Amino acid sequence: MKMQMWKKIGLVSFTALIGLSLAACGNASDNAGGTDNSASGDKTEIDIFQFKVEFKDQFESLAKKYEEEHPNVKINIETVGGGSDYGAALKSKFSSGNEPNIYNIGGPEDVNMWEKSLTDLSDTEAAKQALDGTLTGSTKDGKVLGLPYNIEGYGVLYNKEIFEKAGIDASSIKTLEDLEAAAKTLDEKKAELGIDAPFALAAKEQWITGLHGSNAFLNAEFDNDVMKAYESKTVSFKYGDQFKKYIDISNKYSVQPTNSLDYSQQIEQLFSNGKVAMTQQGNWVYPTIAGINEDLANNNIGLLPIPIDGVTEGTIPVGVPMYWGVNPNASDEEVQASKDFLDYLYTTDEGKQIVLEDFKFVPAYKGFDTDKISDPLSKEVYTYYTEGKTTGWVFMGYPAGWGEQTVGAQIQKYVAGEASWDEVVKTAQDKWSDERK
Repeated sequence: MKMQMWKKIGLVSFTALIGLSLAACGNASDNAGGTDNSASGDKTEIDIFQFKVEFKDQFESLAKKYEEEHPNVKINIETVGGGSDYGAALKSKFSSGNEPNIYNIGGPEDVNMWEKSLTDLSDTEAAKQALDGTLTGSTKDGKVLGLPYNIEGYGVLYNKEIFEKAGIDASSIKTLEDLEAAAKTLDEKKAELGIDAPFALAAKEQWITGLHGSNAFLNAEFDNDVMKAYESKTVSFKYGDQFKKYIDISNKYSVQPTNSLDYSQQIEQLFSNGKVAMTQQGNWVYPTIAGINEDLANNNIGLLPIPIDGVTEGTIPVGVPMYWGVNPNASDEEVQASKDFLDYLYTTDEGKQIVLEDFKFVPAYKGFDTDKISDPLSKEVYTYYTEGKTTGWVFMGYPAGWGEQTVGAQIQKYVAGEASWDEVVKTAQDKWSDERK
């Protein structure tokens, strides 16, 4: 979509994410250094508590490089994400008094929750360079309280080689009917294709179904505007029938039982090893796949839309997965050092090169050479974006925890045959209304 459209969409990311497990990730909880907020000698220590496990190693390498160039700064990084509950872990950090200097927040729900522990970052160079609309979800009362990580997109990942062998033209898949037809063909040929099933629906991961899955069908209801979702007292599930159809297709043609499939099985065991042809995920999984099957990662992955037939056909949801917040409850030196580090990351030549080439990020800032976006999935997301074939991420406007703990949990009951779809919708509607009273 055009740059100005980001303002309307209010690209944001993981809002329900305070209490939710974060997307896009495998399991990890690692501490690269101490977690003491005190200064060590003449050095200013920055404690970073972040969720994105896919770039953990690269991020720690960048921190060491930064320390070498800034000998008066010590950076400690702790990563908790994927199957772990980052939101709960963050609350625990603050309640224990072991507050990080830099941490992650989602959209308006998180901004409201953590406002007193967020520094105004309006004066940072990174805030000035952020793409139009990417700060909408982290801005309140004119203050920029979070800086965007990057831009991410998701849909149905597919194995190009398997599709070709099955005689399926991926470019023709625009609607749910098209997706179902492809799944049926793959199912009929799975023996000769050497796959276990067409799909891997990781229903165990409630964020996959309850956040990302639901967003694909709720974004149109809220006009692709995260603030409309955030301010809405009710949710109607206007396109709930199509959401049901998507879940039904994914579940029927998936490796079973879907409630037992987690991120590791979905991506590391099944998709990366060519045991399934399709699975719902985003460009953030590229490093994981590349570490297992480099040929697949670089030559045979594509991204299909999750469409609302007749409404959002041929589009993928694109947004900001999370924001960097800076804790004001520290020394002036620590606050300034935190700002300086984030500016280095997104506005210096060295930082920008690392963001593009090592982190494999699609940048949410101006001044990047986007021709150097290096992995195929990120290139495809950027192509969808530049061609205007994207919808927003309104799930950051969901009530806190609603996407995972209500929708995701109810879908688990649905695929297990323990709840009807009408019960799923009714429970989700009631919980939304209760949270917004």
